Amino acid sequence: ATFMFTDLADFNQLVEATDPDVIVSLLNEYVDEVAKIIFEHDGTVMKVVGDALHAAFGAPLDQPDHAKRAVKCALAIDVFASQMQAEMNARDIPLGVTRIGINSGQAIIGNFGGDYFFDYTAHGDAVNVAARLETVNKQLGTRICVSQSVADQIPDFQGRPVGTLLLKGKSQTLNAFEPLSPQQFSAPETAAYLSAFSKLESGDPSAKQAFAALVGQYDNDSLAMFHLGRLLAGESGVEIELARK
Repeated sequence: ATFMFTDLADFNQLVEATDPDVIVSLLNEYVDEVAKIIFEHDGTVMKVVGDALHAAFGAPLDQPDHAKRAVKCALAIDVFASQMQAEMNARDIPLGVTRIGINSGQAIIGNFGGDYFFDYTAHGDAVNVAARLETVNKQLGTRICVSQSVADQIPDFQGRPVGTLLLKGKSQTLNAFEPLSPQQFSAPETAAYLSAFSKLESGDPSAKQAFAALVGQYDNDSLAMFHLGRLLAGESGVEIELARK
């Protein structure tokens, strides 16, 4: 199956600084729409923990295209969440970005609630990796981060390589990607990023200049800024060790 974790950045601070009636209305609207989008893509909402949602694709019913459904769902959530963030910010409500992590793999899925509480959920390394990929968005500057196991199952996958990540607590690295819509993928800034990343991957010393030019032209590209920061700090290559969970 494919597992997806979403999280709303800085939500605790928002709760502390905002009227409770506003929070109740905002959170209900947000969770309702994210869950609706998951259902529209035939996903299963496994848990809602505050502002965070955990979902699965390919369970309980088999879906041969579960990875593709999850990525399309994440892109749709990103559109909604970005629009809602802009609307709330215009009303001086500091709603943060929504971060999403996706990973495919095997897991134990079923009721783990015992006799008195039905808790349909999934356990396993594939699930833990999806959760970790959600959290690393904050460091990378991305909003959606998916693993190689997801991208490999989508023949027409469109996205940008993030790097080879070494997640905390893991001994093996994994390749990660930022999925893009067709419009984003065909944009000139994506071609510029792919060119700069290719230089970084091959150890070309001109990678620093390529990322500097990219940031200079597209200063809202947080992922490009992340790589430029690494290069300016003396790092090289595409392997990234992430200390946080």
